[in-house]
Amino acid sequence: MGRLQDKVAFVTGGASGMGEMMVKLFTAEGATVIAADINEAALEEKWGSNEKVMTVKLNVTSDEEWEAAVVKVVDKLGKIDILVNNAGISTEKGLNEITIEDWRKLSDINGFGPFLGMKHVLPYMKEAAKGSIVNISSYTALIGMGLNPYSASKGAVRAISRAAAADFGQYGIRVNTVFPGVIETPMTKVLESSQEMVASLVKMTPLARLGQPEDVSNAVLFLASDEAAYITGAELVIDGGFSAR
Repeated sequence: MGRLQDKVAFVTGGASGMGEMMVKLFTAEGATVIAADINEAALEEKWGSNEKVMTVKLNVTSDEEWEAAVVKVVDKLGKIDILVNNAGISTEKGLNEITIEDWRKLSDINGFGPFLGMKHVLPYMKEAAKGSIVNISSYTALIGMGLNPYSASKGAVRAISRAAAADFGQYGIRVNTVFPGVIETPMTKVLESSQEMVASLVKMTPLARLGQPEDVSNAVLFLASDEAAYITGAELVIDGGFSAR
């Protein structure tokens, strides 16, 4: 308990899945958490009565909404110690089905969203001479799996995370990246319609199971905390060993 005591953490995609678990875990460890999500109703349902959680409706592809949200948080709470760029979407379309609109949508949400988050939070962290950013990529950015805009957008997250770590370490700001495998969340709900696919994925995973939101959230907690004070530019894969094959 208390690993994030008195910290202010901003978590995107905080209404469901991994983001929801991060909000739960961070508040349990003493942080005040800003749960940001485009789904305002889900935010209110999940966090409306929690005094340790401040909810913010946020379209992560909007420069203006990011600026307004960050200013609002800093005006009210005085700082942002931790930023977790977690919001994202996926696609199950095959190569011949993917449209330009699909590519742009995934690139905007998965790739441009984390960039905007860093753009607006980094100046405040730089002024404070401290901060921790954790960006959520995907194991598909590391292995030859998925010739689609999802893999491309998550590859972008990897690239901008490494660049930010190199540029802002001198200001006491750490930037690390987490690469989840297949995690059982609402975004991967489609897997339940194909038990054959699930069985195949489990068979290919050395730990012989799909991941759970807490598997990712516990790792993000570590990277966000002062326990990881000398870790930046790191890439932590959380896929049950899938990419090790």
